[in-house]
Amino acid sequence: MILSPEKTVLSLRLAGIGARITAHVIDVVILVVLIVVLGLAFQWVAALDTAIYEGAAIFLASFAIPLGYFVLLEGLWNGQTLGKKICGVRVRMADGMPVTFAAAIGRNLLRPADMLPGPYLVGLFAMFTNAKAQRLGDLVAGTIVCAEFQATPNFAITPHSVGVHPLEHQVGDLRGMTIDEYNAIRLFADRFPELPLPVQEKLVETVWRPVAERRHVPQPRGVHPIFLAEAVVMKYGRQHGLL
Repeated sequence: MILSPEKTVLSLRLAGIGARITAHVIDVVILVVLIVVLGLAFQWVAALDTAIYEGAAIFLASFAIPLGYFVLLEGLWNGQTLGKKICGVRVRMADGMPVTFAAAIGRNLLRPADMLPGPYLVGLFAMFTNAKAQRLGDLVAGTIVCAEFQATPNFAITPHSVGVHPLEHQVGDLRGMTIDEYNAIRLFADRFPELPLPVQEKLVETVWRPVAERRHVPQPRGVHPIFLAEAVVMKYGRQHGLL
């Protein structure tokens, strides 16, 4: 469950096994074409030394190009490869936040383990035996694969004005909070999900924490600051008729 910039509580649906397999098949086809094209180009460059070409070609085709394809696209394209984009699925962190580059590296470094002892047998077994359909790479990296176009809203008209955030009881009465602080936190909460991880971390320290400390908002262990910020925005906004 996550909160959208529109203050709607969203439940992300896990991608189906069929969609994930189809996306991977498309990615494999794209990779084969890419490897062939780059192989021909590299063969021309390394024509004078066959041994160097053969060693480099094996390394590129079996490791560097596949790993680079999945890591770079998932890490820089918000959790999607070309195959995932076509099939409407996306990698996210297990808490619903955008996937980090480190997590993209981790889940793809373990892809060979998921392929043992045959075509994705270990990975498929793991996906069928855990509630979030995570393969080994997902379990280690803390990621899930969601259906991009199947997120369904669970709300009563407009949660920002009608519903109550489940963490509102933890943020206190917000006594003394100013309209400038409210606007800063609301802007922070609205833009946070799609920002790069370094920017997210910087804004947590420069925008959220100073306000939270002044207004005595607790920081429970294991709760991401964005959820507390959303609770503050929803509670203050509703109480002061700012909706």
